[in-house]
Amino acid sequence: MALELRPNCECCDKDLPPESLDAVMCSFECTFCTDCATDTLGGFCPNCGGELVRRPVRPAAKLVNNPASTKRVLRAEGCKALSAA
Repeated sequence: MALELRPNCECCDKDLPPESLDAVMCSFECTFCTDCATDTLGGFCPNCGGELVRRPVRPAAKLVNNPASTKRVLRAEGCKALSAA
């Protein structure tokens, strides 16, 4: 199963096309831009607490048979830094 390659940042709704080097994700594929991931979230997913890492870029030729997701996910409550547990 291929990664979804979600099209936007869940915090600020910035477009993150499949070729973007500005996209990061957690192991559950929650997706954020690097600005939100660094400045707001401190490198951790607000949904699961997992580490955010750069999302791989799928080669354009592979997008033909394995397209990126078009479903936008946006956190209704916005993003806030994770509080220390």
